[in-house]
Amino acid sequence: MADTLKLDDFLPYRLSIASNRVSGAIATAYHALFGLRIPEWRLVAVLAEGGEMTQRAIGHVTQMDKVTVSRAAIVLVERGLAARSPNEDDQRSHHLSLTKAGRRLYDEVAPMALAIDHQIFEGFSRDELATLRAMLERLEKAATALEVDQG
Repeated sequence: MADTLKLDDFLPYRLSIASNRVSGAIATAYHALFGLRIPEWRLVAVLAEGGEMTQRAIGHVTQMDKVTVSRAAIVLVERGLAARSPNEDDQRSHHLSLTKAGRRLYDEVAPMALAIDHQIFEGFSRDELATLRAMLERLEKAATALEVDQG
């Protein structure tokens, strides 16, 4: 380990920069074609894959803060892409689900998301991608353990 912090060598910083660049490239396409920002697309994708869930559950799955999830949910409901329904288990929250229009949007955006994914990672071999995925899983587990340790 280095004794002096050099931001360009600091892996958390480099991960953040890489993530921002990838998200930015994707966000430009989604916003231009579908009027979606990244948090809104994430909600659509999570609801398409997981079905109805609360905003809290969406925040947990996506690691987005509750304000970001709430704002994205409001936009999706206003656009008729998602619907809210009462949560019988907790009167303070609601369930969100995709409407038919939201599902159609997902079905249109998902192939484009896969195409962008292919473009970004086409220079990587299958083995490199498998290694990257495994390393990201290890990073997430280590960060989660650190969060737990720090309270």
